[in-house]
Amino acid sequence: MSMLKINGVERQYPDGLPASLTSLMDQLHINAATVVAEVDGSIVKRDDFSTTVLEHGQTIELIRFVGGG
Repeated sequence: MSMLKINGVERQYPDGLPASLTSLMDQLHINAATVVAEVDGSIVKRDDFSTTVLEHGQTIELIRFVGGG
């Protein structure tokens, strides 16, 4: 079974990991334009979300921007 640690929470993927960071965000219903993504401690450029392949055991942080004043 495949696993990713997303924002500190381990998530199991019995049918296989999402193909890319973009696919993961689609599954989580997260708009890519509103987050900064970090995979295993490295920030991923938004242009590279669709080509960033996910692997078992990776740690992913998705940091969402929130407007306010």
